[in-house]
Amino acid sequence: MTEASSFSDHDTKKFFSRIAFEKEDSSDFNLDALQEEFQKELNKFKIEGHFYDAEKPCKTIIAVSKEGHCLNDLIHRWKIGSLPIDIQAVVSNHEISKDLVEWNKIPFHYLPVTSDTKQNQEKMFKNIYLETGSELIILARYMQILSSEFIKGIEGKCINIHHSFLPGFKGAKPYHQAHERGVKIIGATAHYVTAELDEGPIIGQDVLRVDHNASPESMQENGYDIESTVLLRAVRMHSERRVLLNGLKTIVF
Repeated sequence: MTEASSFSDHDTKKFFSRIAFEKEDSSDFNLDALQEEFQKELNKFKIEGHFYDAEKPCKTIIAVSKEGHCLNDLIHRWKIGSLPIDIQAVVSNHEISKDLVEWNKIPFHYLPVTSDTKQNQEKMFKNIYLETGSELIILARYMQILSSEFIKGIEGKCINIHHSFLPGFKGAKPYHQAHERGVKIIGATAHYVTAELDEGPIIGQDVLRVDHNASPESMQENGYDIESTVLLRAVRMHSERRVLLNGLKTIVF
């Protein structure tokens, strides 16, 4: 055993644990068989458990719209080997990031969205996720609201970065909303996507202090750095299997 963490939630009466261990040198080690046998024992006590191979990076699809700061950071970290994901493709409703993505030898899928094409566009998006065998979708400033049909089956597998310190200032132009209210702290929130807009379990957040001199533009520019940092941290925690769902909340070891 190389690492062990645990947490008891008194509100939900649930116990959570994450254990990391190294296998002994053996050619007959089978993770799937271990999962199956171990789960049989866990089922007797109504315990849910999963095994993951830490040597296998998490297959990932990234979705982006016009603003590419989060995408740039994720690709860079992936390229230098500091983020345990395997980017299978990038999906976008704009072509702005096409050159960057293809220069990094990542498949780029341009899927424009209109009110008439949204349903078919989501089907194509979901098919890319399924056909690549991906385990995670990252919404790296993908400015489209996903339908409940799209989200079905990927609960806890789709991470969004919201350019606001949720639960405040939801929806469009949160920095302008914050400026109008004269806030002194701006922030960003990484959370799992659910059918309820910006209501999913929060994985990570960060903030930056501002004062009366701040404009919506300067707040937005500073916010880009926070967004990239918070999203990167959330993706790393998820891909290292450190995030456990606990109803509307998360346990992050």
